[in-house]
Amino acid sequence: MAERVYRAPCPGCGAPVEFQSAQSTHAVCGYCQSIVVREGEVLKRIGKMAELFDDHSPLQLGASGRIDGKPFTLVGRLQYQYGEGVWTEWVALFDDGTRAWLSEDNGAYVFSRPVTATSALPAAADFIVGTFSRVGGQTYTVASNQTVSLRSAQGELPKLPPLGVPFAVVELRGIDRAQVLSIDYSPQLGDPKAAPELSSGKPVALEELSFSGLKDESAKDEKGRQFACPNCGAPVSVQLEQSKSVTCPNCKSLIDLSQGIGGELRHATQDEPVRPLIALGKVGVLDGVHWQVVGFQHRMGQESGDDESFGWEEYLLYNRKKGFSFLVDASDGWSQVAPLTGAPSVSSDKRRATWQGTPYTLTSAYRATTTYVLGEFYWQVQRGQQTDNRDYAAGDKLLSSEQSATELTWSGGKRMAADKVARAFGLEDQKALLARSDATPLSTASAMSLRTVIIIFLVLIVLSMIMSRCNDCDPNTQNCATSSTSSRSSGGSFGGFSSGGGHK
Repeated sequence: MAERVYRAPCPGCGAPVEFQSAQSTHAVCGYCQSIVVREGEVLKRIGKMAELFDDHSPLQLGASGRIDGKPFTLVGRLQYQYGEGVWTEWVALFDDGTRAWLSEDNGAYVFSRPVTATSALPAAADFIVGTFSRVGGQTYTVASNQTVSLRSAQGELPKLPPLGVPFAVVELRGIDRAQVLSIDYSPQLGDPKAAPELSSGKPVALEELSFSGLKDESAKDEKGRQFACPNCGAPVSVQLEQSKSVTCPNCKSLIDLSQGIGGELRHATQDEPVRPLIALGKVGVLDGVHWQVVGFQHRMGQESGDDESFGWEEYLLYNRKKGFSFLVDASDGWSQVAPLTGAPSVSSDKRRATWQGTPYTLTSAYRATTTYVLGEFYWQVQRGQQTDNRDYAAGDKLLSSEQSATELTWSGGKRMAADKVARAFGLEDQKALLARSDATPLSTASAMSLRTVIIIFLVLIVLSMIMSRCNDCDPNTQNCATSSTSSRSSGGSFGGFSSGGGHK
């Protein structure tokens, strides 16, 4: 790359500004934050860039990696703001001069390459979240349609939207495949009517990119991650790099971190606290992976036309290499799930879904509301947040969709025995508290006496007869009362937003 480097003094401060790619038109001076545009052999200063939000990312300019056997270097960074927080896109430059994007959000990464649209792309408003759309001859699910703006940038950039000007970003997910198609409708400095840009990507793990030159973790300064609670003044510490919300350990106020610590911190007080069975900070081992409990939320659900509601809890788990996962505690048992990058194929009546060749059947459809939260979250969680959810199951395998006005999230996982949860988190002495309806099926109740089994069987027969008689009665009489209860599956509806996309 050295022979292609173009270097010129910054017109703002005189410091050297480098361009490693002939495709790059803009750069941000690393010394004075001046925005410079390259015009032939001259650099022209056109403004000043805001300071980057410190997200403590392990990535940095100059870090080099390898994908599909090809080496690349990170030469630029764009940081965007949207309604739920901040995400970052890194400019990756290959030795042959081509470029790609490494998107970073929620501890997950997607590596994308620019693609050329074969026909004119629809307006952003034409993409409705939750519907299907055909682009380039392939069908996708519209997973996200967000209004975003550029917050800050650094390094060498092939594009540069005007600072703070809102624009649309649409994200499509491949059906039954881990593919993300992103459409960027941003105007560009010097070209306010620029055509939308298209990029196609796939999820990647940081370790598989064979990076060198990452930030030294030991040099990370954590002092800026402590502040006084805006409600009660007690000290609040933020442990995770990606956190967008945190609760005060003293007054349990829910604090918004999406604008960064040091900005105006919004907060909401919470009453009627719910105590988690697994303490925040606890580390457990599930299938050989060490997970730390970093967040907890209680949620309520209500099916359409049903007067009764039901509740469940979700524990947000974190592993530095695996990112985030959810441990769901529902009435019918425990499950562990994580966001999917792709999207299942769904039947027209939404009663069946297929993911990676496995068919799933709808078990529940309901409106979910977040009622109480503790700990840290990688999205801007709020009390009262509502989404429309659907749970699907195929044996022990689970799928769930969660849809808001701007985003559709799919998650997948599997059921888990209560005793496995107890062993994982060292709670064997509290196994009875963790037991759910899946804990002691009759077919495995070897400890039961024959007499007990017979009594249970007779009771079930009597109840069946009573219910049968009641169903034949006039529901308007007082002698026959019917009732209904709701119970969601443990597939999880995971009050946050998905990982892995152009911006997610």
